[in-house]
Amino acid sequence: MSRIDVVVTGLGATTPLGGDVASTWDAMLAGRSGVSPLTQEWAAQLPVRIAAQLAVEPSELLNRVKLRRLDRSEAIALVAAHEAWADSGLADSELDPERLGVSVGTGIGGAMTLLAQDDILEESGPRRVSPHTIPMLMPNGPAAWIGLELAARAGVHSVASACATGAEAIALGLDMIRAGRADVVVAGGTEAVIHPLPIAGFSSMRAMSTRNDEPELASRPWDKGRDGFVLGEGAGIVVLERADHAAARGARVYARLAGAGITSDGFDIVQPHPEGAGAIRAIEKAITDADVAKSDIVHVNAHATSTPVGDIAEITALRTALGDHPVITATKSMSGHLLGAAGALESIATVLTIRDSVVPPTINLDDPDDNLTLDVAINKPRHMEVPAALNNSFGFGGHNVALVFTRH
Repeated sequence: MSRIDVVVTGLGATTPLGGDVASTWDAMLAGRSGVSPLTQEWAAQLPVRIAAQLAVEPSELLNRVKLRRLDRSEAIALVAAHEAWADSGLADSELDPERLGVSVGTGIGGAMTLLAQDDILEESGPRRVSPHTIPMLMPNGPAAWIGLELAARAGVHSVASACATGAEAIALGLDMIRAGRADVVVAGGTEAVIHPLPIAGFSSMRAMSTRNDEPELASRPWDKGRDGFVLGEGAGIVVLERADHAAARGARVYARLAGAGITSDGFDIVQPHPEGAGAIRAIEKAITDADVAKSDIVHVNAHATSTPVGDIAEITALRTALGDHPVITATKSMSGHLLGAAGALESIATVLTIRDSVVPPTINLDDPDDNLTLDVAINKPRHMEVPAALNNSFGFGGHNVALVFTRH
């Protein structure tokens, strides 16, 4: 029995680089940083006073009445989902809702709501707490709201695997279609936790860059001067579809989602395995699942968060799993680290790399780490044919996800 082919027919995003996919992609190709100073009063007391904040506020795109019922992570997930759904052309189709699924996750969930409503509880008492609090802080809220708006009835799933969430949600969408549960799955990730508590927590771990005076230079994967990641916010959504279903309606296809590999380290709650053992297995599983040769993978959109340990662990994994032939890049150098949305945004970038035959640059890579022996698109785009590409996503807890996309 032949396996079902799955393709990408819609893309949606709202990011620190732009309010939609086109503006985000243009900014990536231009090598523009989305990192800026935090100007809120609460930021003055923090050791980290920079972040990659949304370029366009959801209030510019969503009804204000609805916004009052949504956590920020839910709101931006809806913004990205609206774009992806419109882009797919499915809004004008007669899709059976029993064949439509959702797989959208968040790494942290409705933290902004939880913290804000706790302040209200402490200051004004329980009667002032919003009746929408629980649906706003539920980690399945973003997926549920998308499912409600699209009337999806094939199953609404919410993945939570830290910074691997967006990619794992896409992998689950692939599985749903292959298993015959759905013809179409709206998949991706969302995150919005630019708030003093998460920043203080990450800062206490010494995980974040403290380059406060030069925010646009702070995210610098593989550079000797890197000192941690830059927190970002945003959402990325893709529409996955059975290839024959897409062909029957004459849909425009961006790329094929050919395979996925998921593993866990079993090593540490926050540190990656130093030799990238789990990452290697995820990459190898994805390549096997995609039924392509290692030599076919000519590009990798790396997880590369700009941390001293994580960046090199991934380089070690890539060198072991693929050799030194792929051209790699780290788009977090521009977008910052969107946590649970990172893998989804970087999947979108990988798909567009295949479509446009251009690898976006890794910016701020001025003094490469001595361990960086692979071919990186440094500071400017690399124009090349990309028939097959890999996207890596790793998360606290030892989560490893690799996705293979190919030209359709």
